Amino acid sequence: MAPAQAPMAPKAPKAPKALIRTVLNPAARIAPGAAGRAAYQLFVHPLRRSRVRPSEAEVHRRAVTERLTVNGKPVVGYRWGSGERPVLLLHGWRSRASRYAPLVPRLQELGLSAVSFDAPGHGDSGGRTTGVPEFRELALRLQERYGPFEAVVAHSLGVCAAFGALADGLRAGRLAAVAGVSRVGFFPAAFCAGLGLNAEVEGALRARIERELFGGDAGGWERYDAARRAAEVDLPVLVVHDEDDDVVPLGQAHRLRRAYGERLDLVVTRGLGHRRIIAEPTVVDRVAGFLAAGLEVAAG
Repeated sequence: MAPAQAPMAPKAPKAPKALIRTVLNPAARIAPGAAGRAAYQLFVHPLRRSRVRPSEAEVHRRAVTERLTVNGKPVVGYRWGSGERPVLLLHGWRSRASRYAPLVPRLQELGLSAVSFDAPGHGDSGGRTTGVPEFRELALRLQERYGPFEAVVAHSLGVCAAFGALADGLRAGRLAAVAGVSRVGFFPAAFCAGLGLNAEVEGALRARIERELFGGDAGGWERYDAARRAAEVDLPVLVVHDEDDDVVPLGQAHRLRRAYGERLDLVVTRGLGHRRIIAEPTVVDRVAGFLAAGLEVAAG
């Protein structure tokens, strides 16, 4: 499901926000289908592709690349290591797999392989649009290739996809969720709030999402609601979230804590925001330690 900025509403589409409001808000009352279609096109298109940062380049070059396809879109997959004892890494919106460069060497030190991909419309993959269902489908495809995962590490939008995939058959020993969204319904609400779009536009957008991304199944909202499916995701969970996150509110993490109880360890940071948190050394240490603890439990 395609969020954008502020929180998860577009930061600056080519058309100014005021113009989008002026056009779509009245249009939704007259022609809700057309307004929903226009909002949906904004909703599912990343505004730009993230590039590999200089600090990520060396790790990025060491990856073995592979080809995947989802809904006819070519996807670039990455593997660091032999593929044995794999850990799945899921990036966020307007991000890419290389953002995990600080974590990859730590995984290899633990004897683990890192497996990831650039989602459609992101990084080096093809396509222009994507959403949570495609993240989920790609995760399950990689499981077919590599077998059960030792763990899943996810950021932002990837967290929502990770919980959905785990409830639908993805097998993993642990989940580390960083700056994550707990439910897919957060995205259209935040998207519309960020652009000042009214309830009629949000309703039309949700209808379009159900048709295009959920295949007409209104139950998709529950399928990608991690709090509602806590009984189906029976594994230890680490959630790391910054109190200054201006994209995904800290309340999303507390919602997960209430749903998962003692199975979930919540770590709240300060001053890291939404994006810098994934590469912050103390957060990388915390995630690596969480995964190492799982290996010790399995060995003992």
